[in-house]
Amino acid sequence: MNIGELAQRTGLATSRIRFYERIGLLTAVQRQANGYRSYPPDAVLVLNLIATAQKAGFSLDELRALLPGDLARWEHGNLLDTLRTKVRDIEAMQVQLAQAKTQLVELMAQIEARPQGMDCAANARRVLSGMQLEGADAGKAGEASTRGARSRRR
Repeated sequence: MNIGELAQRTGLATSRIRFYERIGLLTAVQRQANGYRSYPPDAVLVLNLIATAQKAGFSLDELRALLPGDLARWEHGNLLDTLRTKVRDIEAMQVQLAQAKTQLVELMAQIEARPQGMDCAANARRVLSGMQLEGADAGKAGEASTRGARSRRR
């Protein structure tokens, strides 16, 4: 199949398909006598796999290491190990995002708790000085999680 048909079947731009070929993710490409690229039916599967994996957070380098040149040579154990590692990475990122969200919600609450009659600049100094104290206290305690607990007790 030619690149236009492959682009149509996968929903990818021809430039993206050429890019994947250039960086070695799409390897089973033949050249016809006229110089045009000719793609096997498996190219649709490979490109859909690449697109899906990128949406799941895989980098191009990770995909390059994971994808075999020929889909018939998948290493089952290696594939599962890589997928499990990515799931752990995502779980760790979820924890970090939850902590960041908690900190932002606490910051918003502190900003919104502006004492009556205090202007925005004075409120900003109040909130920022409270954040600096909490950061120093958390560093002394050696636990970032105590910062949130301390804020809630105030």
